[in-house]
Amino acid sequence: MARSNQVPGYVPAFNPLILRLLRAGVPVGPMRLLTVRGRSSGQPRTTPVGLFEHDGRRWLLATFGETNWTRNLRAAGEGILSRGRHHESVAAIELAPEAAGAVLNEVLGPRLKSPLQAAFLRRFYALTADASTTDFIREAQRHPVFEIRSSKHGN
Repeated sequence: MARSNQVPGYVPAFNPLILRLLRAGVPVGPMRLLTVRGRSSGQPRTTPVGLFEHDGRRWLLATFGETNWTRNLRAAGEGILSRGRHHESVAAIELAPEAAGAVLNEVLGPRLKSPLQAAFLRRFYALTADASTTDFIREAQRHPVFEIRSSKHGN
């Protein structure tokens, strides 16, 4: 089952490489760079995040739970998603656990049916392919979900 909400050691080790690839415009799965104003410093902070899309809607899922980027995005309510030369100003709306649970079910549900993807996801989410709605809502309480919308003044 899922372990605690700690970022695995390989993530900070690989983030500089992922940052360089994404800045160069190289696709790395659903990854984008999220730049958001730091909640204490006010300085821009950039980190790779997974952007998931379904039926014209987009979400950022906090696979590792409460992290600096989730706290910063919650405080700022907006940021910039980028890959290569494409930059998009976005507004971020944190979903309540019930709505976030439905998103987790929509996004992760099909991936939990794949043995390889499920093995990875179970390291962070206490979910199985036959998880109930209640299970997804419980996980949404530990893993914030933000709906992402383009800002009017984006570029």
